[in-house]
Amino acid sequence: MTGGEVPLVVCVSTDPAVRERLVSRVDDLGAVLVVNNLTELRTMLLSTATDGPTATDSRSPGGLTRLGDLLLDPVSTEVTWRGEALALTPLERETLLRLAGPPLRLWTYRQLFEAVWGGAYLGDRAALHATVKRLRRKLAALPNGPRVRTVRGAGYHLVSG
Repeated sequence: MTGGEVPLVVCVSTDPAVRERLVSRVDDLGAVLVVNNLTELRTMLLSTATDGPTATDSRSPGGLTRLGDLLLDPVSTEVTWRGEALALTPLERETLLRLAGPPLRLWTYRQLFEAVWGGAYLGDRAALHATVKRLRRKLAALPNGPRVRTVRGAGYHLVSG
């Protein structure tokens, strides 16, 4: 680091003891950001962004993401299809939020795992595959809804129905 640069330490944990222990160890190093989950972190980071959505961006100023009739709210963590709430687990919801986030793109297994689970990807795709399988089943019930496609050996991407 040079000059006036200050490191930022980010802690994502629901366990208050872990958060307190981390803060006590690194508090004098610089800024410490402590959040309960990845949704809270994303909300904080998006709310501090200075640039607005672009023409190809499906994220509205309120942080909502729309993909056709699918509406994702990262703040309330609600996902709706044509106004009806979808019953998704937190992992399914976080996976869908990532896949639907603008711009739509291919997420490698590593990128998606690290973004959703928040840990280092060690090559085991079982948890990721299981979550995507459940999410696919729920999306398949939506007429003309989005679908999760696999790019063999690479990762996943979301396509409009």
